[in-house]
Amino acid sequence: QVQLAESGGGLVQAGGSLRLSCTASGSIFSINVMGWYRQAPGKQRELVADITTGGTTKFADSVKGRFTISRDNAKNTMYLQMNSLKPEDTAVYYCNFRGFTDSVGYWGQGTQVTVSS
Repeated sequence: QVQLAESGGGLVQAGGSLRLSCTASGSIFSINVMGWYRQAPGKQRELVADITTGGTTKFADSVKGRFTISRDNAKNTMYLQMNSLKPEDTAVYYCNFRGFTDSVGYWGQGTQVTVSS
């Protein structure tokens, strides 16, 4: 089992920045892909960015150039640096850790990000 704890959400004005953190505990030896998802009210959960243990990253088109994903293996922590935030970035952000062949993985509890205009 893997437990994920997120932090760093909050309220920020448009154009501002936030950094989200997701720290894992438990049996993480099988984890290959770490990602951030978000879900806005009335919308489906969507992938924001992910990073593999090999360092390959992927970003949603809507956040390219504004968001950066990184990880600190020694701390079992993944980060999402969000710059130039827009009101449309408002959502609950979830972290997800999974193996390459695992379509579900483990989810954090979510952290609210609100961007005011």
